Amino acid sequence: MMFLALALLLSMLLGLWRVVKGPTLLDRLLTIQLFGSAGVAICLVLAKALALPALLDVALLLAVLAAAAPAALVQRLRRQA
Repeated sequence: MMFLALALLLSMLLGLWRVVKGPTLLDRLLTIQLFGSAGVAICLVLAKALALPALLDVALLLAVLAAAAPAALVQRLRRQA
C-alpha cells in the first residue's frame, strides 16, 4: 500500500514540473486537477494502510476543494478575457 502512495506522490512531483514548465494555461489547469485527484487518492490509501479513519474526512474535504479550485480559476479567467 505504501508503494502505491509513493507512486501517487511521484506523479504529483512530475505534475509540478508541468506547472512550472507548462506552455499553456490549460496545462497548468489540468495539473491542478491532477494534484487534487492524487491528493485524494493518497489520503485514501494512507487511511487504509495506517488505519486512520480521520484521513477519510481529509480526503472528502480535499475532493470538494479540488473540484472548486479549477471552477474558480475558470471564472476568473472568463472575467479577464
